[in-house]
Amino acid sequence: MATRRAWVRGAALAAMAATALAGCGFRLRGAGLRFAFRTLRVQAGADSDVLQRLRAQLQAAGVAVLDATARGPDGEAAVPDVILQVLQDQRERVVVGTTAAGQVRELALRRRVRFALRTPGGRELIAPTELLQERELSFSETVVLGKEAEEALLFDDMRTAIVRQLLVRLSAVSAL
Repeated sequence: MATRRAWVRGAALAAMAATALAGCGFRLRGAGLRFAFRTLRVQAGADSDVLQRLRAQLQAAGVAVLDATARGPDGEAAVPDVILQVLQDQRERVVVGTTAAGQVRELALRRRVRFALRTPGGRELIAPTELLQERELSFSETVVLGKEAEEALLFDDMRTAIVRQLLVRLSAVSAL
């Protein structure tokens, strides 16, 4: 009987918390992003992990991401609603601190993405914009493998943040 009472109490508390959060306007970040376009083509020099994650997120939101070989029902090249031009997608690793002996002590990790959004007719919807994420990483020769894993995690975190920023900016486009 006591476990049933505890379960009912827990369920009631969860329901009250959900109601309170919904009433104050709380929603998960990125939830409910709406886009003014239904199809998008990505123009980039090379595919990257940012573009792969962005494609997946857009497709999950119901946007068809066309590649260069996409064809319409008539066999002609499919015309997207918008074209996302990725002008730069760069990872940087810069030494910002050294010891008196000249050994690396601290690194700055940067992820830089420049992009623009336009219609197939050439009308600019988002001017060339740069998104930059930066993290600092202390470095030690004695734990190189651990620092490599930490660096990979930091770059993954930066990728996620840049994709989120890109999605928010793309969803801010209101009219084509």
